[in-house]
Amino acid sequence: MNPSTRVLFYKTVWNKIYIVNKELIIRSSSDAVDFALLKDGKLIELHKEEASKSGFQVGDIFIAKIRKPVAGLNASFVNLGYEKDAFLHYHDLGPNLATSLKFTKQVSSGKLKDFSLKNFPFEPEIDKDGSIVDVISANQSVLVQIVKEPISTKGPRISSEISLAGRYVVLVPFSDRISISQKVKSKEEKDRLKKLVQSVKPKGFGVIVRTVAEGKKVAELEKDLQQLYDRWIAMCKKLPTAHHPSKVLGEIKKSSSLIRDLFNDTFTSIMVDDEELYQDTKEYIAEIAPEKENIVKLYHQKDLPLFEKYHIERQIKTSFGKTVSMSKGAYLIIEHTEALHVIDVNSGNRSNKAFNQEDTALEVNMIAATEVARQLRLRDMGGIIVVDFIDMQDPEHRKTLYDHLRQEMSDDKAKHKILPPSKFGLIQITRQRVRPEVNIDIQEINPDMGNEIIEAPIQIIDKIASEVEMLKHHKRLVLNAHPFVAAYLTKGFPSLRSKWLLEHKKWVKIIPRDAYKFLEYHFYDKQGNVLV
Repeated sequence: MNPSTRVLFYKTVWNKIYIVNKELIIRSSSDAVDFALLKDGKLIELHKEEASKSGFQVGDIFIAKIRKPVAGLNASFVNLGYEKDAFLHYHDLGPNLATSLKFTKQVSSGKLKDFSLKNFPFEPEIDKDGSIVDVISANQSVLVQIVKEPISTKGPRISSEISLAGRYVVLVPFSDRISISQKVKSKEEKDRLKKLVQSVKPKGFGVIVRTVAEGKKVAELEKDLQQLYDRWIAMCKKLPTAHHPSKVLGEIKKSSSLIRDLFNDTFTSIMVDDEELYQDTKEYIAEIAPEKENIVKLYHQKDLPLFEKYHIERQIKTSFGKTVSMSKGAYLIIEHTEALHVIDVNSGNRSNKAFNQEDTALEVNMIAATEVARQLRLRDMGGIIVVDFIDMQDPEHRKTLYDHLRQEMSDDKAKHKILPPSKFGLIQITRQRVRPEVNIDIQEINPDMGNEIIEAPIQIIDKIASEVEMLKHHKRLVLNAHPFVAAYLTKGFPSLRSKWLLEHKKWVKIIPRDAYKFLEYHFYDKQGNVLV
């Protein structure tokens, strides 16, 4: 097989179109809600909704006070009520800052009662390369929106260019511009959407049409616009009595915002384990996509937790370590430095069934590119990412790899840019970060041995055995334990469980639980009540 034929072969294999199943699994607990997005059963995104420690989330709108413009930074620090002042750069002011400031002042003072903007005169746009000290001053009230949550020692990043995101459109006050998502490729469709929006949008507002609006009718777009307009009016009504600073409009529930941003026609299932959350989710889907309402289902199986059922706990534990295993023996090493993320691709100890060393490198790199794209979304890694792929001499192979990585990252909602491979085989990626990176500690400490990291929880077997004897009077006994412990108790002949049966005349049902720590276990009776 000649080189050009081999490249065509790999392109055909890796670009083959499969029927993709997307499932959203929603797990509720007393203090948080977890969202797992699966693509053909594989975990690609993980989100958690909990009471924000900072109280500042992306999309929240605040009425705030300018602390002090700094000419040297061409930015201003803004008091949002957070321990660290928010950062507002000149380029985040928006061209219609003067109009926004005038409107905010008049509404806050009670002089303006009409919040529709249809009769509100616009001020001239500010110079796009001007100085911040010329357009805002200390102690001035300004309407701002969180664009980046507080991360590490930094305060929130904000913008005074307000936008309200809906399912199909984004409403932008103090603008008349209509923009269509660049992912809508058809010029005819772009023209159609622009005409539809132009006919229904409120005066004084700009509109950004999202990709999912492609092919939608005017009634659906108008309904979305009306809901966003109503939210704007509700926010404006709060301004006359709002404290400075304070939040005047919060982002919608994360469950709804995630569905709004992620949901499309490829979704095959949304599974929820909480009755109230199930009703909320079903109502939201019925509102935005009535034909898909029946894919929302309530999970009833009590003896097997939802994340265990879909093997999500196991995927979490195998996906967030420093080393990430892939198919055919290959693996990634992921390390985070202060300045950037570094990912190293290794072929591992694998049998070489490819044509030669160059083809082996291409095969491993293609597998790695798919996993790198998944890891960036899964961990929500941002900033600069450098990937050290295995060296390839053939320019066609390098282009094939580059095109494949771009294709794999095309579904990523975060803004990103991928540079072609350097002569050293490095690919550099920049990816937008608006929230703290997802980090899950997969190592565990042995509580009986100080800070020693344990590898096997054998020391608890005797303790479990003694508790089986203590609980033998219960008619039905179920033990939930870490998979290592469960396997130790059930494997071999005779197994420990078999010995318990002979000794205590008691059969113990053992369920492996991926979510458990090594030393964690619980006994349950037939009603599902915890015994130990």
